[in-house]
Order: sequence, then C-alpha cells, then structure tokens
Amino acid sequence: MNKAFLTIGIFLIAILGFYSISVIVGQQTGSELDYYLLKETTEASMNDAVDVTYYREFGMLRMDKEKFMESFVKRFAAAVDGTREYNIKVYDINETPPKVSIKVTSPKKTDVIKALGNSEDTYDITTNADMILETKYKTNITITNKNKQYIKDLGITRVNQIK
Repeated sequence: MNKAFLTIGIFLIAILGFYSISVIVGQQTGSELDYYLLKETTEASMNDAVDVTYYREFGMLRMDKEKFMESFVKRFAAAVDGTREYNIKVYDINETPPKVSIKVTSPKKTDVIKALGNSEDTYDITTNADMILETKYKTNITITNKNKQYIKDLGITRVNQIK
C-alpha cells in the first residue's frame, strides 16, 4: 500500500512539473513572438512612411507620422492572431530624424488561473521598441552650400560644425 501511494505521488508531482514548465514556456514564447512582431512591423512601417520627396530635396530622412501609424496598425492587425488582446501605446514619434517609441501590452490568462476560478487574475506580456531610422553618413554638397549661405545671411561669423 505504501509503494502504491508513493507511485501516485511521484506521478502527480511529475504532471504538475510538466504543466508548470508548459505555462512558463508558453509565456516566454509569447513574449519572444511579440518582440519580433513589434520589431519587424515597426521597421517596415517606418520604411513605408519615409517621405521620398523631402529626401530628394534636402538629403535628410523624414517620416510622415500619419502614414506610419496607418501602416503600423494595418500590418500589426494582419499579423496577430485573434486569441489575445493587444494594447498599443505610442510614446514618441519624431519626423526628423525618424524615431518611434512604442509599447505593446497583451494581457494573458493562464489555464492555472482559469482552473482556480479567478477569472480576474492575469499577467501582462509587455514589449517595448525604440527605433531610429538611419542611413549611412554622407555629405550633401547642395545642402551644405545652402546652409553656409543661410548662416552668412543670418550674420553668424563663426560656426565650428560647417567647414
């Protein structure tokens, strides 16, 4: 009788161990998938929102805020599954230089919490992304000459940055 209870106890502990490992791996996998989804979606949306006309005229990158948000929401909504709810918070969008700070939170209920009967308890998977769109540095002679002329027109005599 003693060996039978010992066997049942070991079996229950093994099941509980496997279940807890499954819950932890599910949370980590969800976080990793959210990170790569946010990273790829933000990068593609920033590339879509680059103002090519401004780049051709002034030689600097500029991103359109409205176009970025439209592209980001469309891409993110197309890529996520319908099993979770996502909260998107945009903290900062700069047009020049193109910079975006986004936070995506997805509340998740585990099977353990559902089994215990607490439908109110959840934990959040939070993913942050701060992205800056850059190009290789090059000197645009037209812009440099325009800046020199503008500085002369302002009456500034000494500027260390422009040679």
